[in-house]
Amino acid sequence: MVFSSLIFIFAYLTVTLALYYISPLKWRNTVLFIVSLAFYGWGEPKYIVLMLISILIAYVFGFFIEKYRKTNKRLAKLFLTVSLLGNLSFLLFFKYYNFFAVNIGFAEISSLTLPVGISFYTFQIMSYSIDLYRGEVPLAKKFVPFGTYVTLFPQLIAGPIVRYKDVCDQLEGRKETFSKFASGVHRFVTGLSKKLILGDSAAAVAELLESSATFQPTVVGTWLVMICYTFHIYFDFSGYSDMAIGLGRMLGFEFVENFNYPYIAKSITDFWRRWHITLSTWFREYIYIPLGGNRVGKLRGFLNLATVWFLTGFWHGADWNYVIWGVYFWLFLVIEKAFLGKLLSKLPILGRLYTLVIVGFGWMIFFHTDLSAILASAKQLVGIGTVFATASVGYELLRLIPFLAICLIACTPLPKRLWDRMNERFAFMSAAKPILSMLLFLLCVAYMVDNTFSPFLYYIF
Repeated sequence: MVFSSLIFIFAYLTVTLALYYISPLKWRNTVLFIVSLAFYGWGEPKYIVLMLISILIAYVFGFFIEKYRKTNKRLAKLFLTVSLLGNLSFLLFFKYYNFFAVNIGFAEISSLTLPVGISFYTFQIMSYSIDLYRGEVPLAKKFVPFGTYVTLFPQLIAGPIVRYKDVCDQLEGRKETFSKFASGVHRFVTGLSKKLILGDSAAAVAELLESSATFQPTVVGTWLVMICYTFHIYFDFSGYSDMAIGLGRMLGFEFVENFNYPYIAKSITDFWRRWHITLSTWFREYIYIPLGGNRVGKLRGFLNLATVWFLTGFWHGADWNYVIWGVYFWLFLVIEKAFLGKLLSKLPILGRLYTLVIVGFGWMIFFHTDLSAILASAKQLVGIGTVFATASVGYELLRLIPFLAICLIACTPLPKRLWDRMNERFAFMSAAKPILSMLLFLLCVAYMVDNTFSPFLYYIF
C-alpha cells in the first residue's frame, strides 16, 4: 500500500485516525502497533513474522546490552554484535543473496522477494541497539512502544530513518493538538501534490523520451531524460518524506526533516548535506565516525569515505550500477576535499551548475541497471555518435518548457519565501491556507482517480 492511493487515504488512514483518537491515551501505542502491522502486511503478510522476529531480537538483546554495558563492556559488545548480526542477516539474505549467487555462480532463488521497507526498518533497529550500547538512549522496557517505533507506518517504507533517540520521549509522552494535526494535513497534502503532480509527470516524460531514444537517440533528448528523471526522483522521494512527516504530526509525532532544497547546493558535499539527510546522518554516526572519520589523516579519511559510499550505493540496491553510483559520488567528494571545494566556495553560480550536472548524471547511473546503457547515455550527453536533435525532440522541448520551469522553481525555497512574505503582509492568507490545501487535495484525488497506480521509487529499497 502506498500513500498516494485512494485506498490508503479514504480507507486505511480514515479508519486508523478514527481508531487512534477514540482510544484512551494509554492504548494509542497499541493501536498504532496493530494498524502499522496491518499496513505492512497489506501486500505481503508473510513478512510480518520476519519483522516481528527482527523487533524481538533487538528488544530481548537490549536488556543484556543495558545490563552489562557498564560492568562488562566485552560481554555487552558481544550481545550488541549478536543483535546486529541477527538483524543484518535478514537484510543481507533477502536483498543480496541472488546478487552474490549470480556473480559467484551459485543457484538463484527465483521466488525470493525483497520485504518492503526492510532497508529502512533494519537501520532503525540497529540504531537503537548501537545507541543503547553507547548509553545514549534509555532501555526500551515495554515491547509495544518499541514495536510501535519500528513499525510506525508513516515512515516504515520510505523514511525518514527515525532513530530511537529522536522519538523515545514521544512514544510515551507526545501531545496531539489541533494545530499540530492541521499542520500535518497541510504537510501531507503538499507532499502528495509534489509526488503526484510533479514527480509522476516528470517520470512519465522521462520514460517516454527514453523509449523514443531507442529508435533515434539525440543529445537534446538524453539531456531531457536526465533533467526529467532528476526532477522525478526529488519530487517522488521528498514528497513521500513530506507525507511521512505530515502523517506523523497527525498522530502527535515530530520526525526530523529529510530534505533541505538539495538542488540549490553549491557542491556535491553540500548536496549530500541536503539530500536524504537521515540516511547521510546514519552512515556518518554509525560507520564514518567509528572508522575514524577525517581525524586519522587525509588518506585514511578518504578510505573511510570510500567505505561509506560503497555501502551507501549497495544499500540502495543489489546491482552493479548502485555500486558504481556510490563510487562516482565518492570520487567527486574526494576531489572537492582535495582542492575543488575551495574554488567552488568562491564561485557559487558555477558551483550550482556543476552540482546539478554531476548530480543529474549520477541519477542516470541510478536509473540504468544496464551498464552499457550508462555508457551510451554518457556518450549521447556529449554528442558522441548521435545527432543533436530531431524535429520531434525539438517539439517535446518546447512543449515541456513551462512544466520544467515549474519544477525548477518548486525545487527552490522561493515558493515558501513568497508565501511567508504574503502571510506577513496580508491577514487573509492564514484563512486561505486550509482552502488552498483542500483545492490541492481535490486535484490530487483527480490524479489518483485517473491513474490506477502511483508507485513510490524507494518502495523497492
